[in-house]
Amino acid sequence: MVGDTDYSKYDLTHLQAELEQEREMKEMLEESVSDLKSTMCELQERLHSVDGEGNEWKTRYETQIELNGQLERQISIVHEKLEDLRGNPMDRLASIRSYDDMPVDTLRQRLKLLTNETSDLQSQLMDCRFRIEHEGKAFHKTYDERRAYLSEIAKLSSTLEANRRQYSTQPQGALGRRQKRPVR
Repeated sequence: MVGDTDYSKYDLTHLQAELEQEREMKEMLEESVSDLKSTMCELQERLHSVDGEGNEWKTRYETQIELNGQLERQISIVHEKLEDLRGNPMDRLASIRSYDDMPVDTLRQRLKLLTNETSDLQSQLMDCRFRIEHEGKAFHKTYDERRAYLSEIAKLSSTLEANRRQYSTQPQGALGRRQKRPVR
């Protein structure tokens, strides 16, 4: 009898108890893996919702580009007006002479118009500064949240991987002996 093994030295109740411990350990590890997977899924969903806010930033960016275009057009109009006022560059007093020829009421209207334009431009500038500052703060807040989520995902992934490695590298009997659950 070449393949005969003496099974009499194994106690059936001992084997059943060890098998039950192994089953409990397996169940506990599967539950732990399941919990970690669900946590990872939740964090990834949060991350994707943060990434989805990229559309909002794209819209803000496009709006800012449009606003910059409008401001550039206004700047070019102001430059054209300056060139018209300057007149002949050889005649440095041409702009002053153009005002000399205007009646006082026209000069007052011109001054009022320029004052209003200056006020409007200053108001737009302040609005732009405020929006840029506000959007910068919102961006940094979102970026910090994103980094925190990525850090938490990485931490959970490494914990999950460590649990998988620990479970796969330990002999089945060692797991059962080391982590016995107390009987309640």
